[in-house]
Amino acid sequence: MSKQKLALLTDVCYNHNMKDELAQVKHARSAKDYPDINLEADEHVVLHLKRSRIGIIGIWSMAAFCAIILSLALILISKNIDFDDTLLTINDASLSYLRIAIFALYAIILAGGVIGHSIYNANEMFITNHRAIQKSRSSLFANSTNIIELRRIEDVSFRQESLFDHLFQIGILRMATVGEETTYTFRFLDTPHDEVKIISHLVYENKKHGKRDDD
Repeated sequence: MSKQKLALLTDVCYNHNMKDELAQVKHARSAKDYPDINLEADEHVVLHLKRSRIGIIGIWSMAAFCAIILSLALILISKNIDFDDTLLTINDASLSYLRIAIFALYAIILAGGVIGHSIYNANEMFITNHRAIQKSRSSLFANSTNIIELRRIEDVSFRQESLFDHLFQIGILRMATVGEETTYTFRFLDTPHDEVKIISHLVYENKKHGKRDDD
């Protein structure tokens, strides 16, 4: 074997070993940062997509609005408004029960805000170098996990379907799979700058490597 060929072979082996070591470092880091995801040996997380904060603001704005309405009702009751001219007859005992009911509603509103906040944030998507892993939650007890191999994805797009989406710069990430014509969506995502390009590039790389393996 000539010195030139030996040097070339040494460089190839060195670069291959460097890539393997880098892949192991990325995998170890992702496994540490995302312990709830079952990653393959050569897999690491490239993107972690979360819903926009505008949804959280909406949840707590609604809770605050309901709390303000209850506060106004509590103020009216506390001022002992004369109900004699109305169709309702409210005595002191009834007023006490009303106050208790209002405070109970305060607790329900707070609990609803906390639960809504938790459910909203529980919806997330992880894009690895091989797969898309979507964790969905619609209630305290309804949740699901969808896993898609990137090489099966045919189309990646981002859509804004309403004035609200354009005003707050949010939208829907869509990924359509090959053959089954299944479309996976991730809603309330902040307008992505590079995310769609990165996912499309990963899909292309996985398809390319998949063709090489088939050959």
